[in-house]
Amino acid sequence: MSRKRQKEKADKAPVDDEASKNAGPTPNEKMPAQTFDEYQCSGNVKIDFPGLCALLKMKNIPTVSAKQPATTETEGGGRGSSLSNLRAPKPCLQVELENEDPHSAKKLKVSGWKVNEQIARVLQKMLLSLSKLQSLQFWQARLTDQMVISLMNTISQCSNLRAVTLEGNPLPERSYHLLLSEDSALTHLSLRNNRIGDEDARLIGLALSTTRSANKNLLSLNLAFNSIGDAGATHIAQGLRLNRALLFLSLSNNQIGDSGAAHLAAILGEFALTHEEVVERRKMLLERSQCSSFRVDSDQPADPSVVSSTTLSISKYKKKDTTKKDEKPAAHKENPKSNKKSSDNKVSQSKGSKQGGKEKQLSAQEDKSSTDLNEGESLEKASPLLDQSVQHRDGDLVLPGNRTLTSLNLAGNRITEKSLPLFLTSLEMQGEGGGLLRLCLQRNRFPPDCECYVKIKQLMALTDPLE
Repeated sequence: MSRKRQKEKADKAPVDDEASKNAGPTPNEKMPAQTFDEYQCSGNVKIDFPGLCALLKMKNIPTVSAKQPATTETEGGGRGSSLSNLRAPKPCLQVELENEDPHSAKKLKVSGWKVNEQIARVLQKMLLSLSKLQSLQFWQARLTDQMVISLMNTISQCSNLRAVTLEGNPLPERSYHLLLSEDSALTHLSLRNNRIGDEDARLIGLALSTTRSANKNLLSLNLAFNSIGDAGATHIAQGLRLNRALLFLSLSNNQIGDSGAAHLAAILGEFALTHEEVVERRKMLLERSQCSSFRVDSDQPADPSVVSSTTLSISKYKKKDTTKKDEKPAAHKENPKSNKKSSDNKVSQSKGSKQGGKEKQLSAQEDKSSTDLNEGESLEKASPLLDQSVQHRDGDLVLPGNRTLTSLNLAGNRITEKSLPLFLTSLEMQGEGGGLLRLCLQRNRFPPDCECYVKIKQLMALTDPLE
C-alpha cells in the first residue's frame, strides 16, 4: 500500500504545479514590479520614491520627510531654510501634503544635496502620479542642463504643477530660458543665485516676448542675486515691451546701472514702435483683415458699410467682389470686371488724397482696420501691437507702454540719481490707467533723501498696497 500511495503522490505533484502556474496570484496578492519601467506609481511619495530607487539598485537612498502644512518648515531656498536642513546628515526629499492623505503631496523640495541621473529619473516618473502637486523646488541640487530639460518635458504633463524654484544651481549650458518658453504652463519661476549673466538674460528676454511670440502664463519671475548688468537689463526690458502677462519681476542684487535702468523705465511709459514692430503690426492687420473678409464671404454677401479700407486694398489678390460705399452690395458670384473696377477706384482714391502722403494714408487704414478687426475679440488674446490706443505722433506709432507689470524690484544695484527722473516720468504717465503698484529702488548709488527719489516714494505710496 505504501508503494501505491507514493506513486499516486508522485503522479499528482506535476499536475498541482501546473495548476498553480496557470492560476496565477490570488486576488489579494500583487506581483511586485520586476523592473523600473514596470513599476506603477501609487501617488504616495514615501512608498514610490524608495521603491523606484531600489529598482535602480541604488545603495544610498535619500529618506522622505512628509509633513502637513501646519508643520512645514520655512520656504525660500537657501536663505529661508532652517539650519537643521542645512546640517542634515543624510539627503532628504521634503514633501508637503495638502491634508492627512499620503497621496496629497502638493510640494516637493530638494535642499542642499546632489540630484544624480538616477534620482532625476525617479522624480520624472513619480511626478506624473502626483495629481495635486503644485510646486517643485531645488536648492543647490547640482542639476544638469539635460536634467532640467527632461524635467520640463515632464512638468508640461502635470495638471497642477505651476511653480518651479531653481536656486543656487548654475547650469553649464545656460538652459534657464527653456523654463519660460512660450508653451510653458508655469506661472511662478524663481531663478535666484544662479550666476545668470547678460547672455542668459538675452535668452530670457526673448522668451518673455518677441514680435511674433510671447509667454502668456508666467506671472512672477525672480532673477535676484545674479550677475545681470546693463546689457542684460536691456534685453529683459526688450522682452517686456510686448509681454502682457508678467506681474512681478525681481532684478534685485544684480549689477544694473543707469543704462539698463533707463531701458526698464522706458517700457513703463509711452514708447515708439521700432521699424521691425511696425512691419509686424502691418502684417498682423493684413492677416486679420483677410480672415475677416473670408468670414464675410463665406457667411453672406459683404456689407460695404463695414468693409475696411485694408480689406478693399487686398481684394484684387482674393478675387472677390467689392464695391464702393455708396453702391449696393455686390452679387455673391465673382465678377472680374467689377473686381478690377473696385481696385482702380482704390488706386484713384489714394492718388487723389490731398492730406498727407502715403504714410498718413496707410496709418489711417491701419487705425480703421484695427478698430474693425478687433471688435468682438478678446483683448487678452490680442497682440499689444494691435492695441487700439496706439497713437500716431511725429511720424511714429506710440504705444502706452507696459501697464501689466505691477511690481518691479531693482534694489541693491548700481543705479544713480541720473536714472531717477526717467522712472518718475514713466510713473506719472501711467497715472490711473494701471501700471506699477510697487517699485523698489533701495540700496542703490544715490542718497535716500534726494529730491527725485522722494517724489517717486510719494507717488508710489498712493498705490503700493504695502504702504
